Amino acid sequence: MEIKQQIQKYFDHFHANPEVSWKEFKTTEKLQEIMNELGVRSNIFDDLTGLIAEIGEGEEIVAVRADIDALWQEVGGTMQANHSCGHDANMAMVLGALLYLRNETLTKRVRFIFQPAEEQGNGSLSMIERGAVEGVSHLFGVHLRPAEELPLGKVSPALHHGAGIFLRGKITGDDAHGARPHQGRNAMDVIAAIHQFVKSVYFSPFESYSAKLTNVQMGGESLNIIPGSATFALDVRSQSNELMDELRKRIDEGFASLSKLYNVAIDWEWTDYTPAAEVSDEAMEIARTAIRNVVGEENTAEPLHTPGADDFHFYTIRKPELKAAMVGVGADLTPGLHHPDMTFDPEALDIGARVLAETLKNA
Repeated sequence: MEIKQQIQKYFDHFHANPEVSWKEFKTTEKLQEIMNELGVRSNIFDDLTGLIAEIGEGEEIVAVRADIDALWQEVGGTMQANHSCGHDANMAMVLGALLYLRNETLTKRVRFIFQPAEEQGNGSLSMIERGAVEGVSHLFGVHLRPAEELPLGKVSPALHHGAGIFLRGKITGDDAHGARPHQGRNAMDVIAAIHQFVKSVYFSPFESYSAKLTNVQMGGESLNIIPGSATFALDVRSQSNELMDELRKRIDEGFASLSKLYNVAIDWEWTDYTPAAEVSDEAMEIARTAIRNVVGEENTAEPLHTPGADDFHFYTIRKPELKAAMVGVGADLTPGLHHPDMTFDPEALDIGARVLAETLKNA
């Protein structure tokens, strides 16, 4: 079977068998099965999903990372695991790179990191703790890009993701009869104030950022009870780690003020922080040269700045000496990442695999 066909076969399997973060058990089993079939040395963990494999010999190590988890979302009226972020494609492209490289004469080791729980924003940390990038000089990632960022055939040498974090909060006031609002403390008023407050947090327009309510729950079935308590969540984004620190500080101060203004307890915690990209110029240029060699100068795109987040960048935050870049692959992907009906042109899979193989060979 040709490598291109095998890549498509890998994708078809993972697409049909999605698993959510930290529960990628069958995915890990399949990856280990593939490594055994190919005669590639690999390692799994007793307490964690995911897998690390290596080919080649030598002291120098370069690596590539694929995320393996799916999202949990409604698809056609049913809640289910769904690979709408394209991690099935990422796995297929990285496995394709392995296929292209395994018969090469390598003077270094190439490590393949299949990482769980990227969608939780912290799967990379678990792999770092287990030595996934120990001894690695260069690390590369890969991700399909939406059609508005890159068309099919074009490839970018670096994705500059923004930082992202969630806030989970709780408002504790007093319920009241619908006819006697003065006797309670209405959580709806506080939610409305929070919504208005986060919309009025301003920074320089030359750097993108956003803060928005993404979840609110309050009240019950009785429509004549004014709810005193509620839970809520924010999604907060910024293009830099420094601006994220400022956003968090401003929101903390605002919530403390709103708590006093409405005389309610507002408790909150920040969770699942994902840092903005720290891209190595050296790694980016290695990827750029590889892209030119594979698809030509005319299809070599510029580095992309995207407001999305990816926990890939924890590798360089925790290991500053690591030279890293994530390659973006044009795929005519529509309607967009995380859309339940996301689709893309499968021709992108072989393009991505060949670019990764060339990148890793020359790193």
